[in-house]
Amino acid sequence: MTSEQTSPQDDRPVILLVEDEALTIMDLGDVLEDGGYETVQCASAERALSILQARPDICGLVTDVELSGKTNGFELASSVAEARPQLPILIVSGRAAPDPERMPAGAQFIARPCTGEDILERLRRLMPC
Repeated sequence: MTSEQTSPQDDRPVILLVEDEALTIMDLGDVLEDGGYETVQCASAERALSILQARPDICGLVTDVELSGKTNGFELASSVAEARPQLPILIVSGRAAPDPERMPAGAQFIARPCTGEDILERLRRLMPC
């Protein structure tokens, strides 16, 4: 995992992973890193937005819907889509449905239960390269 302030050590694409369940974020982070991505991880939408502002190298977002803090994953995705419209966004949830009115254009939804490999494969399809 890359620190929020430092640059990655190699040329792997950097993914912002937003999830408030500790085991889930650790497991998914491992899968994404084994799959060739660098991850920056946090538990709240508010923190994610500040990281995105400070890290122009982030080239994808994977977020759960239910997060720590006041803002949920749909709201985070909408804010990110406004600020960085070309950024691939993948929203994951086992409780919420992919409400078309809450999904920003271009974002994709994947329902749990799913594996980390399912999320990795969907992310790969979203990424431009």
